Amino acid sequence: MQLLSPTLKELSLHGTKSFPCAIYQTRSLGKGPLIKHHWHDEVEILYFFGGDFRLEINMEQFFVHSEALYFINPGELHSIYTEEAGSPGEDAIVFSLGALSFDSYDAAQMQLIQPIQNGKLLFPRCLLPDHPGFAPIREAFSETMRSFGHPLDEKNPLEYGAVTDDLTNQLFIKSYLLRILAILSHYQLFTPTERNLDKRVESLKKVLTYIRENYKEKIYIQDLADQVHMNEQYFCRFFKKSIGRTPMEYINEYRIKQAMRLLEETDLPVTEVCLECGYNNLGNFLRAFKKYTETTPLKYRIQKVNIS
Repeated sequence: MQLLSPTLKELSLHGTKSFPCAIYQTRSLGKGPLIKHHWHDEVEILYFFGGDFRLEINMEQFFVHSEALYFINPGELHSIYTEEAGSPGEDAIVFSLGALSFDSYDAAQMQLIQPIQNGKLLFPRCLLPDHPGFAPIREAFSETMRSFGHPLDEKNPLEYGAVTDDLTNQLFIKSYLLRILAILSHYQLFTPTERNLDKRVESLKKVLTYIRENYKEKIYIQDLADQVHMNEQYFCRFFKKSIGRTPMEYINEYRIKQAMRLLEETDLPVTEVCLECGYNNLGNFLRAFKKYTETTPLKYRIQKVNIS
């Protein structure tokens, strides 16, 4: 489960303090949110091996319909939605560039790793199978995953993460990650940039944070617009363009995700779950829950109990 700060920064430690690198395997249960909006200081490499997903990064949406590699730069707000029930999921490697740094400050450190750390050099957004660099990077990605030595957790087949303290494994992992950087550099896929934080992205983070902190209360569009000093009409266009859904659609979706969590983790009656998630009308809650889950709260709870 993701742990997020009030600013949507992921608080979970990726890897260990001595080796900040971890792998994650996330499998889709059905249509809807797979990974909620968050950001972190580490680089993330995502591998989709099929299915239909919508990947949102900062202000852009990317629709994934087949095998693909995506790269998330440090500090980028991102989320993943499953667009089609039955889509398999994704694998991810999340690592700090500090794990690959060189004390000697050689050319790789000065011309590649340090500029990426400083935001002056960006990873490519996406690589598809028709690019000559795709196959060798996919191979290095797969070898990195295997070096952690852990299969998908059978007790929780939908999500799994792994770290390693084994010296030999760490050496192999570092070599594979450096190979990925080398291939990207060989094909000149890094993009130089003067890091200029997009104010629109910061505005979006602020609004999403407000929703997460206040979803239990009545939220008006004007409340959200006030957070970023916009009028309601402009704000609604801004939000829809950024997220792909209206503000109220996103709020309802977030509330239902919280309801699902409460149904799984607590014994609260459905009426209390309804109130805890910002719904003052049970009928509205039941309709919204069925819209997003295609079942009722009671059936959802029973299903989860039987699975566990």
